[in-house]
Amino acid sequence: MKRFFRMFALGIALLMPNVTLASTWSIDQDHSSVGFSITHLMVSKVRGSFSQFSGTVDLGDRDITASKVSASIAASSINTNVQKRDEHLRGPDFFDAAKYPSITFVSKKWSRTADGKLKVAGDLTMHGKTHEVVLNVEPFSSEIRDAWGKTRRATTATARINRHDFDITWNKALDAGGVTIGNDVDIVLDIELVKTGQ
Repeated sequence: MKRFFRMFALGIALLMPNVTLASTWSIDQDHSSVGFSITHLMVSKVRGSFSQFSGTVDLGDRDITASKVSASIAASSINTNVQKRDEHLRGPDFFDAAKYPSITFVSKKWSRTADGKLKVAGDLTMHGKTHEVVLNVEPFSSEIRDAWGKTRRATTATARINRHDFDITWNKALDAGGVTIGNDVDIVLDIELVKTGQ
C-alpha cells in the first residue's frame, strides 16, 4: 500500500511539470537606489532620489514570468541635494508627504521581450492616485554569495511616467514661453536583492 501511494505521488508530480517554484528576495536598501530625473526650464535635467524604501520579490525559479514584486517608498525621503526644493517637493504642491506618506508598486504581469529583457506591469500608487506603469527590467544577474553567506543578485529597471496622471500638476509659466518643469519623469531603479530564509 505504501508503495502504491509513493508511485501515485510520483505520477502526480510528473503530470504537473509546470508547477512554479519561487524564491523570495528582499531589496537591500543599502546597496540599491531609487532615482529620477525631470526636465528643468526646458533645457536641462534635475535629478533626485529617495533614500528610504523596501520591497519583496518572489522570483519564479522555473518561470520568471510567474514572479511578483511589491515595493514601498517613503515620499518624505526625497532628496535633490537642495534643501529648500526638497521641502517644497514634500509639501502640498507636489507629493504632500504628510497626507500621502507612501509610494507603492505592486506587479500584475511579468513578460519577456524578444531581446531577453523583462516588462513588469503593475499598479503605481502615488499622491492618492493609482495608475498602471510598465517597468523595463534588465535580466537578473547570476546569484552570488557574499562574505557573510548571503545570496545576492541584482537588476536595473527603468520607466517613464507623467506626473499629471497622479495629480502632481504644480508649475510656473516662463516669460519667454514654456514652463518651469516638465511633465514626464524618468525613473531608474538599481536594485540589489538578498535571498530570504538563509
